[in-house]
Amino acid sequence: MDIVQAENRIKELRESIDYHNYRYYVLDNPEITDAEYDKLMRELISLESQFPQLITPDSPSQRVGGEPLEAFKKVTHREPMISLADAFSEEELRDFNRRVTENVGNQVEYVVELKIDGLAVSLTYENGLLVTAATRGDGVVGEDVTQNVKTIKSVPLRLNIQKDKIPMVIEVRGEIYLSKEGFKKLNEEREEMGLPTFANPRNAAAGSIRQLDSKITAKRPLSTFMYALGYVEGIEFNTHLEVLEFYKACGFKVNPHIKSFNNFDDVIDYCMSWKEKRHSLPYEIDGMVIKVNSLHFQKILGSTAKTPRWAIAYKFPAEQKISVIEDIVVSVGRTGVLTPNAVLTPVQIAGSTVSRATLHNEDYIKEKDIHIGDSVIVQKAGDIIPEVVAVIKEKRTGNEKEFKMPHRCPECGSEVIRLPGEVAYRCTGVSCPAQIRRRIIHFASRDAMDIRGLGPAIVSLLLSENLIKDVSDIYFLKKEALIPLERMGEKSANNLIKAIENSKKQPLNRLVYALGIPLIGSKASLTLAQEFKSMDRLQNATYEELIKIPEIGDKMAESIIAFFKQEQTKALITRLKEAGVNMLYAKEEIGPKPLENLTFVLTGALEKYSRSKAQELIENLGGKVTGSVSKKTDYVVVGKDPGSKYNKALELGVKILDEQQFEEMISNAQAETSI
Repeated sequence: MDIVQAENRIKELRESIDYHNYRYYVLDNPEITDAEYDKLMRELISLESQFPQLITPDSPSQRVGGEPLEAFKKVTHREPMISLADAFSEEELRDFNRRVTENVGNQVEYVVELKIDGLAVSLTYENGLLVTAATRGDGVVGEDVTQNVKTIKSVPLRLNIQKDKIPMVIEVRGEIYLSKEGFKKLNEEREEMGLPTFANPRNAAAGSIRQLDSKITAKRPLSTFMYALGYVEGIEFNTHLEVLEFYKACGFKVNPHIKSFNNFDDVIDYCMSWKEKRHSLPYEIDGMVIKVNSLHFQKILGSTAKTPRWAIAYKFPAEQKISVIEDIVVSVGRTGVLTPNAVLTPVQIAGSTVSRATLHNEDYIKEKDIHIGDSVIVQKAGDIIPEVVAVIKEKRTGNEKEFKMPHRCPECGSEVIRLPGEVAYRCTGVSCPAQIRRRIIHFASRDAMDIRGLGPAIVSLLLSENLIKDVSDIYFLKKEALIPLERMGEKSANNLIKAIENSKKQPLNRLVYALGIPLIGSKASLTLAQEFKSMDRLQNATYEELIKIPEIGDKMAESIIAFFKQEQTKALITRLKEAGVNMLYAKEEIGPKPLENLTFVLTGALEKYSRSKAQELIENLGGKVTGSVSKKTDYVVVGKDPGSKYNKALELGVKILDEQQFEEMISNAQAETSI
């Protein structure tokens, strides 16, 4: 067989295999046997091995998995992947409807979907080809899991739609999940191999996608449902239902139980109808998702720092079981708050074993009249966090013991106080090891300064050896002091010192989050960094400046000011500066930024650059890339077959760059930075 014959046969095989994948994994309606499918795949792999120059990224043979990765790269989402707000009652759902109609009127159509219990993923296609698959991460930055997601056969490697309908760029979002049967078989296999089993299908799906070896992922029976739109260019939609229909046409798997309603009473009825029906599904769901169908209304309603105002998740009432409180132990958090936790007789709830449950605070214990030795009803709040719902007093024997909060910290022995107006008890010890340990663990965590190798065990070891006392001490550690430690050695010490040194370059938003300011999460930290640009400006921000930021509320502003007023905070930041830790936002790094304050829009297919690479080049030089053309746009970069943005640029008189002019601009700007 010559190369022309091979190319023709490979094309036939790919089309046939893609078709049968779609029949089996999307429509659940196969036309051929597994043996016949395997025969087609073997022939394709054989031909591609003979003619490796004919292998393409979208070939079905590329689903088998590649070489193991050393680590996952970071991916910045073009549009944030924010989480949904939760509702647990009909009243909360009606409050959501009231807020929506107050802003956009009463003529609202809602789309109701099953809330799949899996792992959120964003798939980016450029000119119809899958280029990136990323996890949600912190909503702004996720992990690149493309190699693993390519092994999932319900994910098209190329959009299966007419060429003229393929968008330039589209982020398709949805859920990766494991069926109940697949989860059961996976755990049975792991038991036979002597490996620990997964707690539930969601954890199994997440663990499968985060395998560094994609060949392992390929063996897991993962599937997907796609349900949301991220960034898009080259096609326009008016409604959420149009998006879902487009996904179906492209070959994605879309859940069949999605319905739309114009009456909110019908929305509620449909949600409630799935409380019991969910157990008959072949996969796990933990609630329902309600979305405003009109994308125009979605834009009007907007989002908070954490959640969209146009959608909400109704969480099903949690499964409840009876257990016994064998003991109550107290843990100390990084802010010094003492939290009582029930030690339970192990019980299976919602797919996992529960042996502990938070009791929140002393008032909660008194309100529910909880004693050590009580039989209690236990559930998972939102099917996730174990909690004690009620005491079964009829089962008391008289041997139960009353619990009282300790007067001394169980970690450091310092006095415990309860401030007026607070429900929490706090340790007063400024050097409480539990607080210091948890603050350092948080500081080094992946979403904060991301110091690889500085996990809980190593933090405890460094504290016990008096090598660190707070987070700033991390940056003054010496390799010679680490090598003699247990679990260390020269290689581990070198790696840790290198990771610590690398963390100095983290952008300001990571540092703000790492400091652990009460009420300030990773998304708010990014907002603050983008607004104030430097730690000095943020430290000196006034209440008025803070509350002008839409995502920052009164309590958050008060918390920020109180945090930076503390002398120990000032001393800590001074020492971090001395260590060389970056105090500037990523886009404001030291050095010339030739494209600073310039806004770009990209449209059409560039020959030398992918869309993501072009955006990266612009942003690294200080520029900003947006998704729409306006009078504030400085340049529109135009590639082959540009979309409506090109016409908009002509209409507004925005300067247009072809690829050659864009390349010259980038080259000149890069030369300027190296001077």
